[in-house]
Amino acid sequence: MPSLTRREFAATSLAFTAKSYAQILGANDRIHIGAIGCGGQATDHFRDLVKMREPDNIDILAVCDVYDKRAEQGAQLTGGKIVKDYRHLLDAKDIDYVLIATPEHWHCRMTLDAADARKHIYCEKPMTRTVDESKKVVDKVRSTGVKMQVGVQGMSDDSYETAHRYVKEGALGKVVLAQIDYSRNYTGDFWAYPIDPDARPGENLDWKAWLGPAPKRPYDPERYFRWRRYWDYSGGIASDLFVHRATRIIKSLGLTFPAYGAGTGGKLEFTESLAEIPDTLNILLDYSGGPTVQLISSMANARPVDHLLRGHKATLEFTRTGFTIRPEREFAGEAKEVTHEKTGAEALDLHHRNLINAIRKNEPLKCDVMLGYYGVVACAMGNESYRQRKYMKWDAGKERIVPA
Repeated sequence: MPSLTRREFAATSLAFTAKSYAQILGANDRIHIGAIGCGGQATDHFRDLVKMREPDNIDILAVCDVYDKRAEQGAQLTGGKIVKDYRHLLDAKDIDYVLIATPEHWHCRMTLDAADARKHIYCEKPMTRTVDESKKVVDKVRSTGVKMQVGVQGMSDDSYETAHRYVKEGALGKVVLAQIDYSRNYTGDFWAYPIDPDARPGENLDWKAWLGPAPKRPYDPERYFRWRRYWDYSGGIASDLFVHRATRIIKSLGLTFPAYGAGTGGKLEFTESLAEIPDTLNILLDYSGGPTVQLISSMANARPVDHLLRGHKATLEFTRTGFTIRPEREFAGEAKEVTHEKTGAEALDLHHRNLINAIRKNEPLKCDVMLGYYGVVACAMGNESYRQRKYMKWDAGKERIVPA
């Protein structure tokens, strides 16, 4: 049987039926979870998963972290056994799926290893740090048949798939521009998370294991506790914040890969910060045939921007409760006003429950690997443009970002 390309995989479903999944894991069987990473984001997951233990018939059997203090805290919260090396966690036959809540530079390797171990996967966003890594993940998930949920939990809010239905029906006319933001404000410095003085590399923290595939360097608490500020481990604003917003637009409009992109910004306010990443970043992405997508962010001004899909006939505005569609004046007699009250939410428990139902009943995933891949490319194109100070384009034949 010939192998599928990523494009073919995007257009088809895996050849696993609900019946075949039931043969692997009974619909009423308890699902066992292993957690890789026990930091702040993982703790948010743990709190929700512990509440889901009985109603969803799940349990956290094992936790893993390179910092003993965090592993102990994770074990105390979940009741899971501490495993020092994540590969030993993957060897456990009674683990059904793994939560990967580590810095971005580890997402790809851990995902590939988990899939090889035939574990289903919930991986925090972004799916991977680079485009090449995303291609490897898509291929691996396709070849192994595991279920993988990417942690853009906003996809568990039905607003975006519902918006897509209205877009396909022509309620907005031709959508020419989408705009969305994710901004914050800080004093003194940005993303300067507390540095724990208890961390002692070589004693209770495995610095070499934490670095993993990243460039080797001496222990630096600034990099360990504030890793989002450094290119070796993170894409900064784009991969930490924009991936949430870009994925909403991609889902709403049925987009795939951007054709062209540009990123601008810099350290405009926090000029003395040790951070390598910019405190202000704006990205423009042109998709073939439209629209242009505008991503807006600053860590020095939190005033929000309306989240809009601008169509020729009407504008859709996302709100905290769902969205509204309002006709353009020129089409007031043709386009209809719509108010959508959302179901679901941007919630970790709902996102996990979707994965659990995918494992048990083959329920479609809210943020599968292809949607994760599209989000990585959108954000990486902006970052590559910003860092190279060049206009970038998508090489569809080789699936890579290159200068335009």
